[in-house]
Amino acid sequence: MKPAPLVGRNSSKIQDASPTTVQVGNATIGGTNIFIAGGPCAVESAAQLEAIANHLGPNRGNGHIQALRGGIYKPRTSPYDYQGMGQDGLSLILNVSQRHHLPFVTEVMAIDQIESLSAHADMLQVGSRNMQNFDLLKALGKVNKPVLLKRGLAATIEEFVMAAEYIASHGNSNIVLCERGIRSFDSYTRNVLDIGAVVALKQLTHLPVIVDPSHAAGRRELVASLSRAAIAAGADGLIIECHPNPDQAISDAQQTLSLEAMAELVESLKPIATAVGRRVAEPQRQLVAA
Repeated sequence: MKPAPLVGRNSSKIQDASPTTVQVGNATIGGTNIFIAGGPCAVESAAQLEAIANHLGPNRGNGHIQALRGGIYKPRTSPYDYQGMGQDGLSLILNVSQRHHLPFVTEVMAIDQIESLSAHADMLQVGSRNMQNFDLLKALGKVNKPVLLKRGLAATIEEFVMAAEYIASHGNSNIVLCERGIRSFDSYTRNVLDIGAVVALKQLTHLPVIVDPSHAAGRRELVASLSRAAIAAGADGLIIECHPNPDQAISDAQQTLSLEAMAELVESLKPIATAVGRRVAEPQRQLVAA
């Protein structure tokens, strides 16, 4: 007889299986507040990260983001494309994160990266290509660190939920699901954002669900509207690619927002969040170390 699922709402091991929240540094995913993470697809330099934190972070900016996102290990379709800064990038994003009181999320691609990343990152991301890397999921189940699990590019909703179950069944229940679009025959957008999956996942599981409109669209002019649709559909947050000079971004330039566009997007979410009984979080400002 199979044990009751840990991430499903019919779980007998989680009292009443009410919606859960996940703490990421000083930010919360789930509950009333809408969580927003922003940053580059790939970490490039200290100046890049500093500009983002200054413009969008809670200290010198307007608190438009609650977390910083940035890849230091990059899974790329071509082995000749930029693969990320690796450990050098970790020190850069950690420094900005600490000084601006912005927790950060970064992708883990292999089991041997878990130890160093979990010692510093506030949240570990499992990318679409690794959603069914079961050994990696099992290893992340043994880590006391929140995991952002992205839906595979051709994964069914059931397969997505079962991937989360792998993590939970090995001891880690701090899981956030991320709908990032699925592959289709239409080449106009990079992927097709499955808004229905957001609604279904909120019914099928008690886990927080966020949306990545950047990878779903692949076109920056579509990101804001998809973001608003996601919040209207009940998503608990967004993870969006932004950059001080988006056209010069090393990775995913065509889907990356400017910092000004990112701030405008967040402002546009506020009335929608209010309409569905939520609100965009406004973090407390703290002094930035010199």
